[in-house]
Amino acid sequence: MLTVAPDIDVLARFGRALADPIRCRLLLALRAAPAYPSDLAEALGISRSRLSNHLACLRDCGLVVTVPDGRRTRYELADERLGAALDHLRAAVVAVESDRTCPDAGTDGCC
Repeated sequence: MLTVAPDIDVLARFGRALADPIRCRLLLALRAAPAYPSDLAEALGISRSRLSNHLACLRDCGLVVTVPDGRRTRYELADERLGAALDHLRAAVVAVESDRTCPDAGTDGCC
């Protein structure tokens, strides 16, 4: 049964998903179009096992879903509004001064 998560949980899951560059690339690829794991692995230049771990994280975060397609499984964004959210987030981040970084960048791996 699907439930609506509290706002803080939603943002924390979204942040967890965006914390890794490969997951960011996956979300952007799926924003463009649904895709099969083999195509995503090839497009991103990573192994299928590594891809599988990242897709599992995105599924657990509720950002992507699987769609059975015959004997194959296709991945797509869980909600089309996620694509718009990614676009808005990218626009907001791009608007930040380019010489600014997070204060904890050197110690905590931020940014």
